[in-house]
This record gives sequence, C-alpha cells and structure tokens, in this order.
Amino acid sequence: MTASTATTEPIGVHPPSPAPAAGTAATATAHHGFLLPIVGAAAIAHLLNDAIQAMLPAIFPLLKTNFTLSYAEIGLIALVYQLTASILQPWIGLYTDKYPKPYLLPSGMCCTFIGIGVLAIAPNYATLLLAAAIIGIGSATFHPEASRIARLASGGRFGTAQSTFQVGGNAGSAIGPLLAAAIIIPIGQKGAAWFMLVAALASVVLYRMTVWVIAHGASRHMALAKKHTAGLDKSLAVRAIVVICILMFTKFIYIALFTNFFTFYLIERFALNVQQSQLFLFVFLASVAIGTFAGGPVGDRIGRRAVIWTSFLGVIPFALVLPHANLFWTAAISIGIGLVMSSAFAAMVVYAQEAAPGRVGMVSGLMFGLMFGISGIGAAGLGLLADMKGIIWVYQVMAWVPLLGMATFWLPKKSS
Repeated sequence: MTASTATTEPIGVHPPSPAPAAGTAATATAHHGFLLPIVGAAAIAHLLNDAIQAMLPAIFPLLKTNFTLSYAEIGLIALVYQLTASILQPWIGLYTDKYPKPYLLPSGMCCTFIGIGVLAIAPNYATLLLAAAIIGIGSATFHPEASRIARLASGGRFGTAQSTFQVGGNAGSAIGPLLAAAIIIPIGQKGAAWFMLVAALASVVLYRMTVWVIAHGASRHMALAKKHTAGLDKSLAVRAIVVICILMFTKFIYIALFTNFFTFYLIERFALNVQQSQLFLFVFLASVAIGTFAGGPVGDRIGRRAVIWTSFLGVIPFALVLPHANLFWTAAISIGIGLVMSSAFAAMVVYAQEAAPGRVGMVSGLMFGLMFGISGIGAAGLGLLADMKGIIWVYQVMAWVPLLGMATFWLPKKSS
C-alpha cells in the first residue's frame, strides 16, 4: 500500500519527471483524475466485506434462541467483534502510513473467511466469541487500507470517492440481513458457511486492487500531494480530531442501536416475526446507504462543516419522535434518520483527513475503527440496559443521544 505521510516516500517513487509539454497537460490531468473503476472496486469490496459484517448481528435472534443467550451476552458478541476491529485499525493505519503492506488487504479477507467457517460450526458460546474476534481482525485490516486506495484514486474529489467507497459498505450492511434472512434463518447456523463464498469473491477483488496500487500507487500519490491542503496547526488539528471523534461516536452508537437491536425492538413493540423485522432493518440500512452516497459530493461543493451541521441538527426531531410512533411511522422515521444522519459520514472522514494531511491511514483507522469499537462498548451497555429496563425503554433514552451533534460548533472553520 502506498504511504500517505508527508515525510515518508512511498515505495517505488522516482524523482519527478520534467514538466509535461502543454500538449500533454490534459492527458496527465486525465491520467490522475477520478478513477471510477478503482473507486468502484473499493466500493464493491466494501459491499462484500460489510455484508459479512452485517450477517453477524442479523443472526443474533437465531443465536439467542440456539444458545439461550441473554441480551447482555448478545451485546458481548458485538463488543468482542467491534473491539477486535477497533483496537487494531488505528495501529494498522499508522503503521502502513509509514511502511506500506500491499498484500494486507487480501490477507485480511482470508482471515474473515476463516472466521465465518468457525461461526458456522461453533458448538458453544465461547466459540461464537472466537469467531466474532477473527471476523473483527479481518475488518481491522480492510477499512483503513481500502479507504486509502479510494482516496488515492479520487483525483482530488475526496468527498465523492469517500462517499462512493462508504456507500458500498452501507449497501453491504443492508444486503447482509436480507441474505441472512433468506439463507441462514431457514437453514440454521451452518448456513453461515455460504458467506465464505462472499469472502472468497472479496479476496479476488482486493487482490486486483493491490496489483493496481503496486503498479500506479506511487505516481498517484505524487499527483495528490500537489492537491493536499496545508491542514491545520497542531492545536487546531487536535481539536478538530477530538470533535470529529465525538461526532463519530454519536453516529456509531445511535446507528448501533438500530443494527444490533432494531429487530428486537420491532418484535417486542409490534409483535413482528424475525423475517418481518429483518425487512424493516433492510429498509433502514438502505436509507443509510443512500444518505452516505449523497453526502460526499455535497460536501465537495458546499463544504464539510455545513454538511455535518445539517446532518446532526436534522436528525434530532426524528430521533425524539421515533419512540412514540406507530409501525408505519416507525418505518418512515427510521428512513429519515438513516438518510439524514449518514449524510455527514464522508464529510467527517475527509474533514479529519484534511485537518491532518499525511495521516490518511491513521485517521481512517480512528474513524472506522476506534469510534466503531467504542460504540461496541455502547452496544454491550445497551444490551445490559435492555435486560434491566426493556428494549423499548432503551429506545426512549437513546432518542436524546443525537444532541451530542451540537459539538459541531467547536469544529475549526478552515478545512470546511
């Protein structure tokens, strides 16, 4: 993988060539412009990866029944998976910023492949936790490195590339529960083995992306270096990263409420069955994908900070009304929450990358990993609260969490 630091020269970089003649300027610009095949491949790989990740919470009701688990034990599975991914991601990103490891992506997906196999044959709760940890390791290697490739192929359209990459993940998160409902729920736990085919396909896509990076990464890095902003000074950059982390936590913990517990909420409050509740979860996750895709290009045009403000202010009324809505309005409001809250994701990632240029892997690891893992701790806590107070009560309390988005006020304006 190519390095993204300002002080570390990527492997394979040669001294700059003489400036091109006027007649070749357009060709050079096109060569280093937005590469849809590469960004698209990153998005497809993200779709496949996150379809696998979404499969795990989608079969929580099945695992709860098969192993007689409590809500707290379900939350612990989510915690183990997310902490495994989150603890490793920033360190992987920081290390590969300095020391590129081109074949890390396909290798990580092979780890996911193994984790799925363990999940399919797990005989007890301890093995379920082991499978979640192995799948988490695969996710830890994927996100910072694949995000870096999407940025490398962006041609300077960072928000558009990031949102395209992320919408692949959101689409996978939406498809995962549907596949789980169609394949695993009827067959049982062993049906999870079919997802090993998804991991195998993702490994092929990631290998092809790695080949492209080895061949063209150095020249793309040098071209993007000319478009990098100066970033913020140290104190402002630290403040910006801290605020973005608070906002990411707010987004992830609130979205985790839906991805891990929305099916239980619908089953308990509206007496739906598991497969019906999975359809509602699919609709919510699909709205998250659409909102994410729209947010990146808008951020490129009107500024990252404006998109972040609009997103967090806009989601507050939806969140407050949701616990009091009937089934129809619960579906409609959940769509609004997915669309509005997710629209800020690409803007937040790119804002943080621009605040600390040269640390793309580390920043991506923090955004995708650490905050995701902290939300995993939150998911475990939500499970405990659900055991004590009930899942409906949890949704009533969590309605106030989006108010943390007011932290956007402290974002420095320079990089927006």
